[in-house]
Amino acid sequence: MSATRVLVLNSGSSSVKYQLLDMRDSSRLAMGLVERIGEQSSRLKHTPQGGGSREWTGPIADHDAALKAVAEELAKDGLGLDSPELAAIGHRVVHGGKTFTEPTVIDEAVLAEIERLIPVAPLHNPANLTGIRTARALRPDLPQVAVFDTAFHTTMPESAARYAIDVETADAHRVRRYGFHGTSHAYVSRATAKLLGKAPEDVNVIVLHLGNGASASAVRAGRCVDTSMGLTPLEGLVMGTRSGDMDPAVIFHLMRVGKMSTDEIDTLLNKKSGLIGLCGDNDMREIRRRVDEGDEQAKLAFDIYIHRLKKYIGAYYAVLGQVDAIAFTAGVGENAAPVREAAVAGLEPLGLAVDDALNAVRSDEPRLISPADARVAVAVVPTDEELEIATQTYALVGEESN
Repeated sequence: MSATRVLVLNSGSSSVKYQLLDMRDSSRLAMGLVERIGEQSSRLKHTPQGGGSREWTGPIADHDAALKAVAEELAKDGLGLDSPELAAIGHRVVHGGKTFTEPTVIDEAVLAEIERLIPVAPLHNPANLTGIRTARALRPDLPQVAVFDTAFHTTMPESAARYAIDVETADAHRVRRYGFHGTSHAYVSRATAKLLGKAPEDVNVIVLHLGNGASASAVRAGRCVDTSMGLTPLEGLVMGTRSGDMDPAVIFHLMRVGKMSTDEIDTLLNKKSGLIGLCGDNDMREIRRRVDEGDEQAKLAFDIYIHRLKKYIGAYYAVLGQVDAIAFTAGVGENAAPVREAAVAGLEPLGLAVDDALNAVRSDEPRLISPADARVAVAVVPTDEELEIATQTYALVGEESN
């Protein structure tokens, strides 16, 4: 029987998200999450195709134990890791630097380069490496593929990727704009073109990935030409707990005047800023509830969020010159109609508008929310990063396994 299944692993510092897909029809055979790894109250939730979730709580010491637990759950459904139908394991890796511009079969040299990139991704690459090494130990005979969050953005021209600092210093320390959420931006830009009935190379799209982490990208003819995140995922839009764009001198001011340490400032900007820093909440549903009740602090946080978002829409409109569509995606982008409405309000001279009735519809399907005669399509396109990782993985190894 042909090997057509791909297991997608997304390993975090204390969690593993996974999906098993059959690439003949892109169907999900199973999905799940292991969280609080290393604690006594670790939790595994497993959902096979057709529903009927199973949950388990107890100590899971490390990622090795977590993946073995995942393998046991899959085996209960006849989907074990020893199945000859499993073609490969695809791993999400956050940072690939300039080196990795496409999905890559993992070997020792690839592992070494991912490790070498840890200084520019200290929160993510170590956990990604742990997941890869554990999976390779479980199935050393199986192709393992790294799919990089940064890869889609490697098509940015140097004029967009470089910071205006001393070139030698930047090159010595690999300081440049890399961008993140690349698998989502790649998937959504292509899905938007499909929604418009066009090929990706015939469409210019602004993708707005709005979750707790948020990023924007300008995609010309299927290739990223600019994106809002930079050396790290801190730059750009206002996010749930991250500041986004800020005068770098604020950091020096906090060090000199506020007597804050580097670690304290890092924690402030990454975990105590953004929406939660502005109003104490990082859940857009709660913020909107508070706005509707007249909470001025929540309203200011929402207005700052929208102001930054609007600035990026305008900037990327200018970068692209011609825009065929704007696509909202991820948790906030897909579900928060007030955010979509506010983001394009006042931009009618640019051909942007939303239809109130269409914008209010809740659906898991890609859809247009702009008026039929709008010059620029406004779309809601649910992202599917796991499918994108599986698709890229299978395209790389599928022919060999068959």
